[in-house]
Amino acid sequence: MDFVRDHIWQILIILNYTVALSAVVTILLKKVNPTKALSYIIGLLALPFLGLIVYYLFGQEYRKNKIFSRKHVLNQSIIKRIQEELELDSKAINEVDDLLDQKSKVIPLLYNNENSKLTINNAVNLIKNGDEKFKLLFNDIREASHHIHLEYFVIEDNKIGTELLDLLCEKAKEGLEIRIVIDDVGSSISSKMKRKLKDFGIEMYPFMPVRFSNSTGKMNYRDHRKIVVIDGKIGYVGGVNVSDNYVNAINDRYWRDTHLRIMGEAVISLQILFFTTWNFVSDGKLEISKTYFPEHNCKENVPLQIAASGPDTDWSNIMEAIFVAITNAEDHVYITTPYFIPNSEIVTALQVLARSNKEVKIIVPKKSDSWIAEYATNSYLQMLLEAGVEVYQYTKGFIHAKTMVVDGVFSTVGTTNMDYRSFNINFEVNALIYDKKIGSQLTEFFNDDLKNCEKLDLKSWQERSKRTKLVEAIARLMAPLL
Repeated sequence: MDFVRDHIWQILIILNYTVALSAVVTILLKKVNPTKALSYIIGLLALPFLGLIVYYLFGQEYRKNKIFSRKHVLNQSIIKRIQEELELDSKAINEVDDLLDQKSKVIPLLYNNENSKLTINNAVNLIKNGDEKFKLLFNDIREASHHIHLEYFVIEDNKIGTELLDLLCEKAKEGLEIRIVIDDVGSSISSKMKRKLKDFGIEMYPFMPVRFSNSTGKMNYRDHRKIVVIDGKIGYVGGVNVSDNYVNAINDRYWRDTHLRIMGEAVISLQILFFTTWNFVSDGKLEISKTYFPEHNCKENVPLQIAASGPDTDWSNIMEAIFVAITNAEDHVYITTPYFIPNSEIVTALQVLARSNKEVKIIVPKKSDSWIAEYATNSYLQMLLEAGVEVYQYTKGFIHAKTMVVDGVFSTVGTTNMDYRSFNINFEVNALIYDKKIGSQLTEFFNDDLKNCEKLDLKSWQERSKRTKLVEAIARLMAPLL
């Protein structure tokens, strides 16, 4: 014991590096992305103890291997039971093919990856900002007659959150089925409100509960989706969470976001996606029946797919769809994202497109809600500017919209940021829309946002201080861990 006491630090260091080397071998054998793998290896070897803690919290995939595999089985069983009705014949697909030309390559890509069915009979409303979204959403909830399903990364019972939850309690009192999934890290609901929801018969489950949610904002495998399904007939998806920030009720900063309201066949896909999460968080305590999938009589014809990705999917579906859309662009690509920390594939695709004399424009916030994400984003901008990409920084407030328009005919709105976490770690959902009218409206949104942006100049950007560039380089090195 005296020997142990006298050499405690040496023993701890030896144990640390024994475990660290074992972790390094595990990382190498898993064939993780080289940049991400190198970040973890450097941390494990250069930062005794701290490196192990970081790897334990963010690097292991035991949850993916043991838990999400079960979720994947549930996904497949539900998909087989319900999605068969969404099958399109070859004629319908050819009609969309003729309309969209090369953009329709995304359709079979997603179908092969995750059985994401192309739906035709849909009506889509573009929504700008949270105040407009909640006005529409509250009206739809008041008119609901059977069930209301919500899945959100952030629900806070502040002013707008309390208004929403109180309204749900009223509908539950009328006899409606109300189900809510909240991410345990992103959301914050008081114990008092939780008791009220339970008393009214509302079922609510946290996704991947953690012990100390206030201090684990970057825990892996978060449910970053924002989905609402009402009576199986109306769906909402996009970037707007349930918080006063999103309705600009907090005066210190303006938040700009984009959301969708969907009616038609695509709501079936959103409903299926909700049920896969619900079965996971509730351990399959719900018998899914046809009553949740009513007939649709939508007369409008907006072709779209609901694309989902996460640790339980075999491929990075949304990232791959974005990549294919960019590489098939013939005229322009307009991207809006709050976090631009992309992988090398997306960077290369944008650079090649811009160097091919195509118009590539990107809007990012000038001031982010995360300083490290801001510096990491800025570290990528020079290489884009050098390739001819036009980069704009939004100055009116914080732009949280996650949208892309390609050639005015393909567009996407959803929850996916242009970053490692959205591409590879979090559970995300995007609507992929093949419609010139929606593309035109999103382009109007984009051009309107440009009025509140500063365009970056390559020469001026290159003149940033060495200190700033160093901080950016460090933040970029940490990017795979963000």
